[in-house]
Amino acid sequence: MVCSLLAAIAPSLTMMLVIRFLWGVGGGATRVLSMALVRDRYEGDGMARLMSLIMAVFLLVPILAPALGAAVNAVAPWRVVFALPAVMAVGLMVWCRRLPETLPPERRRPLTRAAVAAGIRASGNRVTVCSTLAVTFLFGMMTSYLSSFELILHGTYDRAGMFPLLFGAIGVLLAGASLISARMVRMVGMIQLLRRISWLGIATSTAFLVLTVTGGGVPSIWVLTLALSLVVPVVQGLIPSANTLAMQPVPHVAGTASAMIGTVTTGGGAAIGMIVTSAYDGTARPLAFGLVICMLTAAVFIRLATVPATSPV
Repeated sequence: MVCSLLAAIAPSLTMMLVIRFLWGVGGGATRVLSMALVRDRYEGDGMARLMSLIMAVFLLVPILAPALGAAVNAVAPWRVVFALPAVMAVGLMVWCRRLPETLPPERRRPLTRAAVAAGIRASGNRVTVCSTLAVTFLFGMMTSYLSSFELILHGTYDRAGMFPLLFGAIGVLLAGASLISARMVRMVGMIQLLRRISWLGIATSTAFLVLTVTGGGVPSIWVLTLALSLVVPVVQGLIPSANTLAMQPVPHVAGTASAMIGTVTTGGGAAIGMIVTSAYDGTARPLAFGLVICMLTAAVFIRLATVPATSPV
């Protein structure tokens, strides 16, 4: 709330960026807390289903937010766009008073270096580590798509004006994939869902690569969009369950584990997206190769995370 108000009255761009960075630090708490709160109350398939529903809501925001921002800009000065979240923050603070404490007293830990270090060590088990790495590469696929798609539409096809429409359409499919994932996890279970959808991810990303290569790196814009409409929702269907699997073994250190998982997956995924985007050569080939490599790597880590400890990999 404070950073929102400060951003609205920032006297320079530099100050605006500093304030926005601090705003992001505060906003990062919601990622950690949401996963920890869900882990306190749920586990297994029930947690995976709820995480899928949360992810569906999360994905609707970037679809609706630009339209909301444009509507505000149409009737008010641009600074109001930065001030409006302060009002939302106040509403959130009031609403959160309705939430009961999810962590029972006997499971609370002191805020000390030793306790945090112990939580980090507890997060080093095979299931959490492999699931976190799987999410990192899956998130890398998402950031590669987000950072490359507009660049490709503009630089390769000279159709930058189509980006909002195509991005919004794929965004709706992403939210739909999360809702479908929430239903499927109840039908087949989290482990089987992860394994089956990872195979589907390999198939769709490989098909995208084949279409791109055979099209000389510049397939029809509609072929490109259709292929991404198949690949990206599949990835979105995997992320909530993989996140849930990462949190499954660490209910006693859910907050620390959530922070570790969020840091690794967000930072690593952003780095992967930067690498893929920087390889742009005027075609869609770097994106296609990046998606296949990330999907294959994520599938390997999903396999390592889901195999029983007493079974051979």
